[in-house]
Amino acid sequence: MDSQVAAHRLNEIALLLEVRGENPFKSRAFTQAARTIGELEEEDIAPKVRSKEISKLPGIGATTFAVLADLVETGESAYLQSLRESTPAGLIEMLRIPGLGPTRIHRLHEGLRIESVTDLEAAIKDGRIAKLSGFGVKTADKILKGIATLRETSGQLMHTVAYPEAGRLQRAIARLDGVRQADIAGSLRRIAEVVRDIDLVVTCSGDPADVVKAVGKVPGVEEVAKGEGDAVRLTMVGGLQANLRCVGSDEFPVAFWRATGSAEHCEAVINRLGDRGFSIRNDRLVDARGKAIEADEETIYMNAGLAFIPVELRENRGENDASLSGSLPDLIQLDDLRGVLHCHSKYSDGSTTIAEMADTARARGWSYLGISDHSQAASYAGGLDRDAVLRQHDEIDALNQGVKGFRVLKGIEADILADGTVDYGDDLLDRFDYVVGSIHSRFGMGQAEMTERILKAMSDPRLTIIGHPTGRLLLRREPFAVDMDAIMEMAAEKGIALELNCDPNRLDLDWRWLQLARQRGITIEVGPDAHSPAELSFVDFGIQIARKGWLEKANVLNTRNATDVLKFARTRRDAGSRKATRGA
Repeated sequence: MDSQVAAHRLNEIALLLEVRGENPFKSRAFTQAARTIGELEEEDIAPKVRSKEISKLPGIGATTFAVLADLVETGESAYLQSLRESTPAGLIEMLRIPGLGPTRIHRLHEGLRIESVTDLEAAIKDGRIAKLSGFGVKTADKILKGIATLRETSGQLMHTVAYPEAGRLQRAIARLDGVRQADIAGSLRRIAEVVRDIDLVVTCSGDPADVVKAVGKVPGVEEVAKGEGDAVRLTMVGGLQANLRCVGSDEFPVAFWRATGSAEHCEAVINRLGDRGFSIRNDRLVDARGKAIEADEETIYMNAGLAFIPVELRENRGENDASLSGSLPDLIQLDDLRGVLHCHSKYSDGSTTIAEMADTARARGWSYLGISDHSQAASYAGGLDRDAVLRQHDEIDALNQGVKGFRVLKGIEADILADGTVDYGDDLLDRFDYVVGSIHSRFGMGQAEMTERILKAMSDPRLTIIGHPTGRLLLRREPFAVDMDAIMEMAAEKGIALELNCDPNRLDLDWRWLQLARQRGITIEVGPDAHSPAELSFVDFGIQIARKGWLEKANVLNTRNATDVLKFARTRRDAGSRKATRGA
């Protein structure tokens, strides 16, 4: 029994129990058990279940162990099956509505007998939801927007969720008899932030039909069906879809390149190949005489008269022309980062101390860490009042005195208030090494009003960085209405950095805006928005998104050393001071 399948089953039980309004401690027990099983290094839990060794792990009690034993012996859980059969299917679908958790779903079911998304939508429109205790008009409107988001994003998963699943599937298929190689292609390989499915290309040494039969028995695969062309379509536990193609060894390089895509990028390259007397036939590169050429991805581009194009850029957004003209970017690498600036500590809503955050940053080889806790307006996140700021700065000074070769910088994530002012007075803002200005409230402003709000904040010379500039949450909240062209124009003019927030739920700015920001000479700050030491690793995927946005080392603020980061912030302030003096 695959550990991830088991964890998924335990999580499903936890959600169903909560939707049904049963004892919350029971639901939490299954959630904890799912977390424990999901973190196991072993993919097959059967040996540990049969030896009962697994019952010694945290969160595995008698009830959860019984479910695991059932899964190992039968492949299913009778308890889970009974919960599914006695819970309206529509309630399970409602769990996917952003902002609507299982507790509220239970209250809607109990109070209004709502059993489906259709029922829910009707109850919102006729006013019943707004009248239900604990809901109201605003909550009803938010749920209605969540239903629209659900329909728009149905079947999509964030890259950071889909990729581990793809990796497990790829490793399992690679171990099958008759499989020489299995690799992840498609939008996952191109580092799309949101994907609809997994694409795998497999080299088969034997009969592809035998491999396809064996794939149906891979843990986590629930259904195998015919896909497009000679591909097969796999349905995974949880509904994730995967496309699988089996090809011969000599076909693999071209098949892998084409499966990686994008389709528009490949079509443009194939057209160039045709212009130069080459073509792609049956997943082979052939010359004008029809002779097959031994190929890899570099060969494909070379014969098309192009320099090799990095995988992340293959979106038909100018990369072929840049390759032809020799102007492809020298893409940023993770090792180019010298430190990070958007991090939180226990002073606001972080989980640990500044010293612990700094220790992890040093272990990563960075030379500085910026602490940017929330400002006082963010009371929901433990925002810092003046006294807390002064205490924090004293603590940072003491830390810096005790460490050589590393520096903690004094930052703040200051709320951009509804009127466009930056939280705190000028005297307190002047105490920070840099200021990240972010929107955390009033997301529903119209475009003109929201744009003016941000532009006014950007006129404050103490503001260094605009944090998560569009406020989006992937698959949960659309970007707020804002004229990004106007924001970028002012960022370029004033020397303000825009953030690539690496929280996997945000990845904001979108990589498409990053490409445009680079063209305009705007500095980008790559920030983990870390609330724990582990979350500093958010930059690992963030850098891949930065590469997809065509960013080079020179485009990113925190590839500079601490002295130059402070100089960047000070230049803004000094320019503002000179302007104020001339105005006086």
